Amino acid sequence: MSKAPHSENLFLEGPAGRLEALLDTPADTRIRACAVVLHPHPQHGGTMQNKVAHTLARAFTSLGFAALRFNFRGTRGSEGSYGGGDGERDDALAAMQWLRTRVPGRPLWLGGFSFGAAIAIRAAAEDTPAGLVSVAPAVKRFVGGLSRQPDCPWLVVHGDADEVVDVDDTVAWVDSLVPGPELLVLPGVDHFFHGRLVDLREAVTGFVAGHLAN
Repeated sequence: MSKAPHSENLFLEGPAGRLEALLDTPADTRIRACAVVLHPHPQHGGTMQNKVAHTLARAFTSLGFAALRFNFRGTRGSEGSYGGGDGERDDALAAMQWLRTRVPGRPLWLGGFSFGAAIAIRAAAEDTPAGLVSVAPAVKRFVGGLSRQPDCPWLVVHGDADEVVDVDDTVAWVDSLVPGPELLVLPGVDHFFHGRLVDLREAVTGFVAGHLAN
């Protein structure tokens, strides 16, 4: 069994002030790559400690990634106030740049859950990461008017029993994209993946591992 990752609490400079963050790094292997993971809607209780965001971070660290989570502006210890999606996209872009400086010369992936997944899609369309993982993305509310779709390996995971983000909206949106992401719909899974976080982690690690350079 691999050791638990090393966790470092820190602050990074964002466009609206300091952002409270947590950097997880693998304890027993070299850092192969890095990832920024974005949490769900801050006005509905979302923080970087969310269980799905945590699961995404652990999926990445299990593959030798340094995984950065942070609280969006105005959330807990982060300065500023809610930015309606545009501000949070700018926070994500700043976090990506910070991690590239902290872990130079490594591929950078981007991941997110719900609101965070939608913001990750918007950020990836502007600053193309090496890969993208979008879990239950709130595309109907927070993804619109993209100048282009993300141009990288891209996985969308959604439960067919999601009571918050309609899976049919996600399927229709994915079908409108060319070439679009890989879509995985998990049967019997609700929005927060209750009892199914292991399934989510396995799906993410399988996809990411298949696209990592040797």
